[in-house]
Amino acid sequence: MWNKVEKILKERSLTIYKLSKMTGISDNTLRNYRSKHSKPSFTNACKIADALNINLDDLRERSNFND
Repeated sequence: MWNKVEKILKERSLTIYKLSKMTGISDNTLRNYRSKHSKPSFTNACKIADALNINLDDLRERSNFND
């Protein structure tokens, strides 16, 4: 998920600090998501998607299953 968020932040010239202000999620928490020390809760994922004005589904990491 975070790779997609970072791509959008870069495209829009936004920082983690600015995303923090937009979402109400601490920048420390966002940095933990970036470093993959933790994954966002559903609530925080929704806040990030809303702040970036994108669909929550656009943030999903999809698995490729070969059956």
